[in-house]
Amino acid sequence: MDNTSSAKTPDIMDLSAWKQDSPVEREVMGGLGVAASAMFLERSASRTAEFSQESPHLVPAFWDSPLSHGINVFVGLVLCFTMLGLGCTVEVSQLGEHIRRPIGVLLALLCQFVIMPLVAFLLALAFSLDDVAAMAVLLCGCCPGGNLSNIMSLLVHGEMNLSIIMTISSTLLALVLMPLCLWVYSRAWINTPVVSLLPFGAIILTLCSTLIPIGLGVLLRSRYTRVADVVLKASLWSLLVTLVMLFILTGVMLGPDLLSTIPASVYVVAVLMPLCGYAAGFGLAVLFNLPPSSCRSVSLETGCQNVQLCTAILKLAFPPQLMGGMYMFPLLYALFQAAEAGLFILAYRLYRKEVLHKPDPTMDGEDITYQRFHDEDFDSSYGAVTVSDPNTIMLDPCPPDPTPV
Repeated sequence: MDNTSSAKTPDIMDLSAWKQDSPVEREVMGGLGVAASAMFLERSASRTAEFSQESPHLVPAFWDSPLSHGINVFVGLVLCFTMLGLGCTVEVSQLGEHIRRPIGVLLALLCQFVIMPLVAFLLALAFSLDDVAAMAVLLCGCCPGGNLSNIMSLLVHGEMNLSIIMTISSTLLALVLMPLCLWVYSRAWINTPVVSLLPFGAIILTLCSTLIPIGLGVLLRSRYTRVADVVLKASLWSLLVTLVMLFILTGVMLGPDLLSTIPASVYVVAVLMPLCGYAAGFGLAVLFNLPPSSCRSVSLETGCQNVQLCTAILKLAFPPQLMGGMYMFPLLYALFQAAEAGLFILAYRLYRKEVLHKPDPTMDGEDITYQRFHDEDFDSSYGAVTVSDPNTIMLDPCPPDPTPV
């Protein structure tokens, strides 16, 4: 901020100066959403200190450490392996049907770029978030669907082909609709063209890391079915172990000090935002008169956001001194979206066990086993009873009556 602007604090952030004062361009280092943070001149640092007097957020040095970049690369590789496993669940014939009838593309557009940005915008206004927190929430809401939705859809016996089509479609549409959504909603907090801040390379990298593994998984399923089953199980277990390790390691490295700087209202938004997405997605699927399996997939696809891409955009587009603790919002969102989806899965499985597969009380005491039929006297007028397999009962045809007519 110059001397003329320091006398009066503007109501809306201006990030153009941050972009101009950065002597080193930020570059994508590889992996899913991995980026190196920018280096600033001393003059930019003085402006950062001036802004920090107004902002309570701390600067998370952890995000700039080699350990953080290593974790991001490792998580990116695990997610690619997971998408390979999920591609092994796709049936080519059903996938072609979804492509010919692009209901999945329409739902992806409505869920990811109409419902979720609007939910993020309304929550940020309702809880009167500051500019930095509001931009973090809005960026998360404008991101395409994440890989977690595909895994959760598999666990609730959802329509996997529809789920994967929606994930791919939302990532493709993000190249155009994500900047549009940010341009529409971000003007309440920022007066810099957000399109100039978006790292399109990270979006394209996310698209490639989704499409290529899924394509290989589909090919693997069509050629080697047994190998595909093994890859699917291994990918799910590897992701589960990685997520547990990631949350533990991040909590230990960051500690409660940084988490305590995040306002309580941001935690409430992180809880409500995926919940609203799940409910709105399910309602939209019911409105389209989709079958229950598709409704579950659309619901999970709506509430699950690509938090890896959101983190990459926050790193590439905004200085760490400016964002502070708000770098943690994508991680908070990932935690709560996974926890709420887990409750959804638990409720569905209990419902499926207790209601859908509940034994009929009218059949209590009825013996319908093979032993019952084996012990009963059969009418052999139509043939003799033979048992060649314990699980089958066959009737040999009667020989012709030798008595002439």
